Amino acid sequence: MSDNDDLGLNEEESGGGTTQKKPSKLAALLPMLLKFVAIGIGALIVIVTITVIVFNILNKGGQSQTVIPDNSPYIGTRPQYAWSTIIGPVRATTKDAVPHAVVVDMILGYTLNDAAAQTEIVNRQYELRDFTRRYFSSKTAADLAPENEGRLKQDIIEKLNTQVLDTAKVRNITFNQLSVSEM
Repeated sequence: MSDNDDLGLNEEESGGGTTQKKPSKLAALLPMLLKFVAIGIGALIVIVTITVIVFNILNKGGQSQTVIPDNSPYIGTRPQYAWSTIIGPVRATTKDAVPHAVVVDMILGYTLNDAAAQTEIVNRQYELRDFTRRYFSSKTAADLAPENEGRLKQDIIEKLNTQVLDTAKVRNITFNQLSVSEM
């Protein structure tokens, strides 16, 4: 053995023709990076597995914990209304080029046992009749077709509550009669 081997000198210093390569930073970082990625994937698998198991235990195999009986009071029931027929039948003509005659008998539904609403509706009966006549006179025969009845009711309720009535609120409308005929 030579003295250079004992001292740990490399061959480049001793004059030999071969050189030793140092590992690159990426090559040194790659095993560590792969180790952290593997730990992350393993942790994710463990978390997902535990979550699935816990939810299956809590849900008893997917069965709903909330059971609503068939006769539950929380199932939507239609509200009851007090009804007013004070408007009575109203006759009007449509705004068509060839006017049509309209006869409407509208019944107003308001909150049950609301004395203030009942009083206001009775006190405004002539305004309600006038509103009804003007409303149906502003429509065409096509607007008053049976397939548009739901939209008509919603529009009338909205206009009555905002333009005619102060404290009372109309909640529902039914037509006892709604007929459109050529003149």
